[in-house]
Amino acid sequence: MPLNRRRFLALALGWPVVASAATTNATLNVEPPDLVETLLSRAHIPRYSTELWLMIDDQASSLSVFRGETQLEYFAPISLGRAGAKTQRVMGDNVTPLGEFRINRFNYESRWHIFLGIDYPTPAHARMALEKGIYSQRDYEAYFDYYRRYGHPPQNTALGGAIGIHGIGSGDPDIHGRYHWTQGCVAVTNEQIERLAELVDVGTRVVIR
Repeated sequence: MPLNRRRFLALALGWPVVASAATTNATLNVEPPDLVETLLSRAHIPRYSTELWLMIDDQASSLSVFRGETQLEYFAPISLGRAGAKTQRVMGDNVTPLGEFRINRFNYESRWHIFLGIDYPTPAHARMALEKGIYSQRDYEAYFDYYRRYGHPPQNTALGGAIGIHGIGSGDPDIHGRYHWTQGCVAVTNEQIERLAELVDVGTRVVIR
């Protein structure tokens, strides 16, 4: 991988620039670690005492709003992807991606009432895709070229995109309360997404675990 892409990844993930993990693991003939799970191990720690951030818990089907370590709001049940939540997602598999994200856009004209987009796929997801053969080296380099040029990840690669937090629009509240029904997004009620839109901003950190 060209040096500038290694440096971009290291900067995005807070790593030192080191030799390729894929090359190292291939030499040792071991399975590469799950990078997203490694990052999630410390994602629940507030970045500073007054940080406003969101925690989405797959097991509890809940969404919590925190200010530092203080819980301000708790929404449950919420709905996630029909195929569950995993660290590795590909286009069309109806999986909610686990990981640490940032809200990067608002859409108040969404069919789902309000849509809060997140910056999936992150550099960590791209790195895992390369290591697992979902991305070719060319795909991987194109990902970072796009990210550097536009300031957000591409949405039409093998990893898919258009992931965010949204309401149910004109959907059935009973189905929402009983099933995971989305194509990979996180869904809350229309009243809850209105409340979230009041609290969060572009750049708010979102942890899905």
